[in-house]
Amino acid sequence: MAPERERTPAGATASTRARARLDQPRPPRRRLLPEWDPEAFGRLSERIARFLGTGRFIVWMTVVIIAWVLWNIFAPGDLRFDNYPFIFLTLMLSLQASYAAPLILLAQNRQDDRDKVNLEQDRRQNERSIADTEYLTREIAALRIGLGEVATRDWIRSELQDLVKELEERVDGHGVFPAERSPGRDVEDR
Repeated sequence: MAPERERTPAGATASTRARARLDQPRPPRRRLLPEWDPEAFGRLSERIARFLGTGRFIVWMTVVIIAWVLWNIFAPGDLRFDNYPFIFLTLMLSLQASYAAPLILLAQNRQDDRDKVNLEQDRRQNERSIADTEYLTREIAALRIGLGEVATRDWIRSELQDLVKELEERVDGHGVFPAERSPGRDVEDR
């Protein structure tokens, strides 16, 4: 039984009216039509469609049809339920086909929806991969440019040799290097 709402006085404003609580579920409503879970129905239709597409189904259907025909030909007259033109068998096969076709279509639609989702995920993943590749390409290009400005061992040697030559030219034999200083001069410098 659903709880009754409090009645509001005739002059009540919106702020004084009783409100439904949002932290509690609503009481269930009665429905005229039965409810079903579309996902459960879709999964069932996919299982049926998969079974209809197997060799096992064809073998079982063939066995049933052969048994049906043999029973209605060779059984005693009062036990036969579908005589020679096999109208009832035709009706049953038509009924089975009329249910199988929509179930197969429903399963195909669900598979198409899954394929669309997978395609969209693959497209996003490809976009991310392309963006990552472009980023890495730019980084590698920046590293190559940076490596072009890095001092190598040979370049440092040549620069040091140039400095040594320049110092030797400046010195011109004036004895500026510490090895050429007199030993007593260190004491005077302190």
